[in-house]
Amino acid sequence: MPPFLAADVGGTHVRVARVQASADPAHPVELLEYRKFRNADYPGLSAILSAFIADGERPAHCVVATAGYAREDGTVITANVPWPLSARQIERDLGLEAVYIVNDFEAVAYAAAQVDASGVLQLTGPATAPRGPTLVVGPGTGLGAALWIPTAHGAVVLATEAGQPTLAVSTELEMAIVRQMQREHAHVSVEHALSGPGLMNLYRALCAIEGQPAVLATPDAITAAAVSNQDVLARQSLEVFCGLLGSTIGDMALQYGAHGGVYLAGGILPQIREFLLNSTFVTRYLNKGPMREALERIPVKVVEHGQLGVIGAASWYLGRTDA
Repeated sequence: MPPFLAADVGGTHVRVARVQASADPAHPVELLEYRKFRNADYPGLSAILSAFIADGERPAHCVVATAGYAREDGTVITANVPWPLSARQIERDLGLEAVYIVNDFEAVAYAAAQVDASGVLQLTGPATAPRGPTLVVGPGTGLGAALWIPTAHGAVVLATEAGQPTLAVSTELEMAIVRQMQREHAHVSVEHALSGPGLMNLYRALCAIEGQPAVLATPDAITAAAVSNQDVLARQSLEVFCGLLGSTIGDMALQYGAHGGVYLAGGILPQIREFLLNSTFVTRYLNKGPMREALERIPVKVVEHGQLGVIGAASWYLGRTDA
């Protein structure tokens, strides 16, 4: 099979690779070339792909992993990408034979099994688990999630919109934060708290509750101030974030029956490794009454692999019967 393009479209960056099938069954995707682009620097995905191809050989096919829901006509419903996405338009713009669209966390789920042990941080549970449904979740510009399900005829991946349900809270402080958020949002979703913009929402809500000015303007600034212990409200915001994340991941592990494990991928998490380890994440994750025993048997790991999206998109493409 000739090389093809694989792209992972996030809310802030697009990662693009020229890839081909590998003879190694443990790592079926080989990256030939890889680059990362800032969305704000380009008017659309076609411009980014064109810049990546430049004067090189133009492939016939491209697979794009993106947040949101792909319609049958090749367009995408998404709240987290700054410009419209259309497979047919990209085909016309670049003269490609075929462009495929796949949900970004569906793609990441296909790639999770290809991450070696050195690329993960164990948060709780045993080192390994029996083969079974595996949940992949990632707070980034939004909150993505997908379930990898092994079957007798190969793996099936269930894409979800797990960031859109209503946020469930447990503490008095979290309830006060939600009440503050409800002044701006009739529906406070999971990703209104558990994402990069969600961390901003938590911080601004806490500032309003405490009657303090919100002096930090970006999720990165909040994270840096929290980790370095330079801002009390930034640190409290990140503590609330980690607690809510643990509680939400515990809910999702039970809802989806993720006996095979939970991978937390991408976004903000690699920047807060030690903070997350020392937070209430695990306590909140396990705080599910009699279901604690079931959750204790599920490995929960942070995956650190910036190329997971493109590898997963390529894996999905290679697994198609018509690819």
